Amino acid sequence: MMEDLVVSRRNFLIAGAAGVWTLTIGSSLAEAAKVPRSHGPATRRLVGAVTGERPGTILISNSTRTLDVVQNADTVARYRIGIGREGFTWTGSVTVGQKVEWPQWRPPAEMRQRQSELPDLVPPGPLNPLGARALYLYKNGNDTLFRIHGTNDAATIGGYVTSGCFRMTNADIMELYSKTPVGTRVIVSD
Repeated sequence: MMEDLVVSRRNFLIAGAAGVWTLTIGSSLAEAAKVPRSHGPATRRLVGAVTGERPGTILISNSTRTLDVVQNADTVARYRIGIGREGFTWTGSVTVGQKVEWPQWRPPAEMRQRQSELPDLVPPGPLNPLGARALYLYKNGNDTLFRIHGTNDAATIGGYVTSGCFRMTNADIMELYSKTPVGTRVIVSD
């Protein structure tokens, strides 16, 4: 079958809007087919909402699976997101403690115990489950291990799909990342 064919002549490049990646000798065509060709849809829309929060504050609603960025006294920029599966949602107030473009991913030990097939490390790139950008969420100066991050699987947006992180399309996280400074307050509610 086509997906079982192996590229054996040499390395080749795959170019996309987010950069260029090399698939090495021995990479299967099935692996090449997994490389995202799109950043997914942009879901941002302006919505009237009186929040009482300062402009720039991020408000996440688990119940509506939305992420709002306060624009002014009566408007938010709203994005559709994927949230934690049953048993993995949480609420509270945190801050953006770090920002990373094309992050690597180290599944936490607890996650690897639940899913033994997970690798120790997934390097940065188009197949990384954190997508194109990640905002690392901190509480009292400590990394919570939760992220607001992109995804290479835009079909999961709007679902209950993570282990507590907040998932956006790569198009959305790239836009949010560029406008969100370290120190931004993030409030997560039911």
